[in-house]
Amino acid sequence: MINKPLIFAATSDLAGKMRGKAFPASQIEERMERGVGWVPTNALITCFDTIADTPFGSLGDLLLMPDAATSTRIDFDDGTPAEHLVLCNITTPEGAPWLGCTRGILKSALSRFHALTGLSLKSTFEQEFQCKTENQTLGEAFALQAFSRRRAFGETIIAAMQQAGLRQDTFLKEYGGEQFEVTMKPEIGISSADNAAILRELIHFAAARHGENVTFTPIQDPAGVGNGVHVHLSFTDAKGAPATHDKDGSYGMSVRTAQFVAGILKYLDSIVAFTAPSAISYARLTPHRWSAAFNNLGYRDREASVRICPVVGSDPASVARQYNFEFRAADAAASPHLLLAAIVHAGCQGIEDGLPAPEVTQEDLSELSETALTERGLRALPGSLGVALDKLNANETVRSWFPDGFADVYIAHKHGELATAEGYSQPDLHAAYANIY
Repeated sequence: MINKPLIFAATSDLAGKMRGKAFPASQIEERMERGVGWVPTNALITCFDTIADTPFGSLGDLLLMPDAATSTRIDFDDGTPAEHLVLCNITTPEGAPWLGCTRGILKSALSRFHALTGLSLKSTFEQEFQCKTENQTLGEAFALQAFSRRRAFGETIIAAMQQAGLRQDTFLKEYGGEQFEVTMKPEIGISSADNAAILRELIHFAAARHGENVTFTPIQDPAGVGNGVHVHLSFTDAKGAPATHDKDGSYGMSVRTAQFVAGILKYLDSIVAFTAPSAISYARLTPHRWSAAFNNLGYRDREASVRICPVVGSDPASVARQYNFEFRAADAAASPHLLLAAIVHAGCQGIEDGLPAPEVTQEDLSELSETALTERGLRALPGSLGVALDKLNANETVRSWFPDGFADVYIAHKHGELATAEGYSQPDLHAAYANIY
């Protein structure tokens, strides 16, 4: 069979989907110079493949400009064509960054952080997903036999990550039915979000070759557990030395770390519209699901929206290298780039405002009254995407972090998604999201 290899020019869009166009691999040098055509209204394509109310209509032209550093080619050595993709920045025809480019938005957030602190952000994404099967086997949370049945699948994922230049960490059978998790080692700057977007696609590629059907949906069954995205963050200085920890700080946080976390918690009810952005995301963000339900900082608490993670040993230098905090109020309906940008901007705002170190909670907040929560500066997360969007829309500070017009485009996109979701029964809606992601 004749064939001419193609490269997929990809952007991680507002629905958390990788969309774009393919071009012949022989044209790579040409495409690096002049890009691939794109249009503004593509940003308004929802996860249901509907187009939300668009301010752009049929007007305008854009370019997908490939970033050579993200070129990823995976040969599964099974007779199928190699998968080849490259992440792109979205620009105007004149070369200016476009307001809806999620990579551009993250670059701006990272630049703000570095200009403010002189530090670099180090991060990694943990990704949970489920294999869709008719019958789930009981008694297999973290079990060897459950892992063994998917060993070949897991080993293909790890091998694909190695080919892609993603630094592998773990593959594990998670708590939920047919649920697994893949983790990577942390990277500096935009690379962690790039890698997270690529990893999701690698897992889908590997699944197809093993006869598996996987989903990253926020929650398949409202009575079960959900699939989260957990983002681990730390800081390094200009010499690459760790800058997150201070042995004399509250729970080991440096002043900058404490202010950064405080900013996340202060603005969480608005930025969660970016980090948990589907119509079903909020069925997962409830107490006792090991996800997140309040704007709290926990110490080794996997129900906190932000938690201080454990370290091994007591050597001060080793502790400083390991020390990090984890953002847990997120899922894979979010673009990794937009998710991380929202976190970074909120943290920067906390530093600029000089916010005090947040209280560290160590109890079940669902047992406290609303009055008791308010007295401690705590509140429940929004109960729906609609409420989260209202919070975002009303928060001028959060809106100001993004390019002019972006917040309105994003809110319109999500209202378009909600309008389609309203036509489904709850069981059918969860099933639809399981197919989409």
